[in-house]
Amino acid sequence: MHKKMLTSYEETSTMDSIATERRSLRKAIGADDNIIIRDFANAQYYGEVTIGTPGESFKVIFDTGSSNLWVPQVGCKHCGIPFIASKTKYDQSQSSTYVANGTDFEIVYGSGSVTGTMAADTVTLAPDLAVQNQLFAMVNDAGGMGIAYLLGKFDGILGLGFDSISVDGAPTVIGNAVGQGLLDQPVFSFYMGDNQDGELTIGGYDSSKIKGNLTYVPLMKATYWEIKLDAISAGSASFKDETSAIVDSGTSLIAGPTLLVQQLAESIGAKKNMMGQYTIDCSVIPSIPDIVFTINGKDYPLTGNEIVIQSQNICLFAFMGIDIPMPDPKWILGDVFMRRYYTVFDYGQKQIGFAEVV
Repeated sequence: MHKKMLTSYEETSTMDSIATERRSLRKAIGADDNIIIRDFANAQYYGEVTIGTPGESFKVIFDTGSSNLWVPQVGCKHCGIPFIASKTKYDQSQSSTYVANGTDFEIVYGSGSVTGTMAADTVTLAPDLAVQNQLFAMVNDAGGMGIAYLLGKFDGILGLGFDSISVDGAPTVIGNAVGQGLLDQPVFSFYMGDNQDGELTIGGYDSSKIKGNLTYVPLMKATYWEIKLDAISAGSASFKDETSAIVDSGTSLIAGPTLLVQQLAESIGAKKNMMGQYTIDCSVIPSIPDIVFTINGKDYPLTGNEIVIQSQNICLFAFMGIDIPMPDPKWILGDVFMRRYYTVFDYGQKQIGFAEVV
């Protein structure tokens, strides 16, 4: 039988039609595209996805600072401690949609590295939002990440950056979700809880979580979610040399060049301890001047309460020094910033939207 080949226009129209039907069905059945983001001590934020058929649930950090998905596999070394801090491990023999790949995998984070092999399977983000044939890594050794992972609340990491920084060029989960017509819009959005649950909205944003309107900022390039940073100020300290920053849901604090972070810390009265962290007298928090990030001409202040992490009687300045080589971005706006500002990551228009949380 002759099979008609679609022209590119017909193919696009057909895919659009299928995507529209999927979206209509999802709305009709009331499917929820919000993922609950659990908050552990304002230090770890994680949610659940399922991998395979039948789906097995994994706790993952949804990380806008990287682009690969990985979870530990059965037999993984340095992957949790039984009965104390166990990890869910992927077993390919239990999934009917598993596809072998075998390519070696290694990714290096600021906290260390993990290694394993690539595979493909169905990754489900939310009801009726199943990404087919998604490449991911089955990690067999997570020892490089040390105790932070060993005792962490999460099993793996789901990167939400762009394909351009993905290890081995593996297509990203969000990129595939867009390509497979699964999303209402090529957008995802974070509401970071402050010692409470937050949410990740896939395919749009939750207007009930914001004050006023979103302000959009264009990306400098589609690698990390990198934007231009006009200036930073706090009290008498002011840095007006134009630089750049990435908005990174996978980093707990705000990071910047060591010398500038030191000057910011000193400007608010924080002092470095033996561990290299900056502490401040808890009693002076109400008098700490705002630290203000100026982005695309608009000021985004953080108050003293928002830039200090208090644990019992110790108050830590929520900034850390890190010297990133050129040409990479100099600042990382992590969860400390995102707790104050609802963040929309617009994959289609290559821009980020900010609004103050309610």
